[in-house]
This record gives sequence, C-alpha cells and structure tokens, in this order.
Amino acid sequence: MHYDPIKELLGRQFNRHPLLRKLFYHLLNILLLRSWHVRKALRRIGSSIPREAEVLDAGMGFGQYSWWMARAFPQWKITAADLKREQVTDCNTFFRRTGMADRVHVVEADLVTWSSGQLHDLILCVDVMEHIAEDRTVFSNFRRMTAKNGYLVISTPSDMGGSDVHSEGDASFIGEHVRDGYGMTEITEKLHTAGYNDITALYTYGLPGSIAWQLSMKYPVMMLSASKLFFIILPFYYLAVMPFVLALNFSDLHGTHEKGTGLLVIARINR
Repeated sequence: MHYDPIKELLGRQFNRHPLLRKLFYHLLNILLLRSWHVRKALRRIGSSIPREAEVLDAGMGFGQYSWWMARAFPQWKITAADLKREQVTDCNTFFRRTGMADRVHVVEADLVTWSSGQLHDLILCVDVMEHIAEDRTVFSNFRRMTAKNGYLVISTPSDMGGSDVHSEGDASFIGEHVRDGYGMTEITEKLHTAGYNDITALYTYGLPGSIAWQLSMKYPVMMLSASKLFFIILPFYYLAVMPFVLALNFSDLHGTHEKGTGLLVIARINR
C-alpha cells in the first residue's frame, strides 16, 4: 500500500487555514505513538543542550515536530528540511502565517547529498531512514552536521514487525519503504561507523503500541485507500476507538519492551 497519496490528500484538506493545520498537528500528536516517544525523548534531553540550540528537523514531512519544538523550546533555532517541494512550500507558508518564520527555516533538501553548512546541537529524524537506501551516507552527513556533545534522535521501524512485516514473504504495509525495519545491532553499528560514540536504542511499539497502531492508523488508512467515502465514517470510528488507543499508547510509553515494531535511537558525540 502506498501511503503518500493518503498523506497528500490529508495535507490538502488541513492546509486550507492555519487553524486547521494546527488541529491536524494536534491530532497527529495524539494518534501517532511515535510522537509520544519522540516528544518524551526531546523533553528529557532538552535541558542538556544549549538554550539557543541549533536544531535540524531532517525530513520534517508535515512539519509537526518543528512546530512542537518551536513552541516547547522558544529559543531553539530550527532548520527543517524535506525532499518534497510541496511539503516545503506548505510548511513555509504555515510558519510565515503563524509568525514562526524567524525561528523555523524550511528548506528543500536531499539528505543523501545535502549539508546545512553548520553544526547542530540536535538532529531529529522521524520516519525517514526507512525510506532511504543510502543510509550510511546519510548517517555520515548527520555526523558532520552534529556539534560536539550534540544529539541525533531517530525514530524508525524495527525488524521485529516494523512496516507490518512479521515473516518472510510479507509485504510492507507502506509501499514507499526501502527496508522493512532496522535491527538494533545494525543501526547501532552504522551509527558507530559514522562517528557517534554514545548510542542508546530502545524498542517502541511493544504489544500495547502495536495494537494501538492497528486501531489508529492501519485500519483507517486501509479504509481510505479503499474509498474516500470513508472520510465521512472516520470521525465516528475514532470516537469509538480513541479511549482504547490512548490507554494503549500510555501503556507503551511508560513500559519497557523486550521487542517492538519500532525503534527509538539516541546517538551522541561526547568526545
């Protein structure tokens, strides 16, 4: 299944007014468990980086993480980069209309070949690396753009059921993925090779999170892919399942998982 057409459709609907886009961001923060884990990690390390930190949102997509960081950490200077020109245009328009353009600079960039030309205290990369075949090149680029004592935070599917691939022969739920997920040892080795020397990797989307993902993302996307008429049914569907999704997300966020379909990786250069 290709997810980009669904994302583009949703983006057009919520891009009509800044208030709608803010609502969209709020919904994403509630629905996407990865957002819960990423924001928890950013709050934890936020006090460990300079107050006026230089931050790179690498592959910002809709821009919801740049928006959240700009509000949660008003002194941060954020560069948001994405390959898709439409996303860059939409985000630039939104941040300009909301008075954030002086704190969030959005650029069109291919992470395989691009360099920001500066050092960043934090690089955030959410749901990006599973789309890029040349991952070692990107990790090396990130290393060159990371300041001493700076952080790289990555959220990506794992090889333990990420992309809804659970056995040999399963097809990825997201057709745009070039890999089904990372092994914890694999991504740690690649980051060490790139030059990061302090790496922590944790499983996310354990059993509670995997069930929540199916209820909040997989089934709705499947319905919308079948027919756009499901847009009418979708609000009622979410009203029914949201109490369960929120409880499951909370359990996943505060639990420790021996395995999971997602990975949260925090890498640092501390020497």
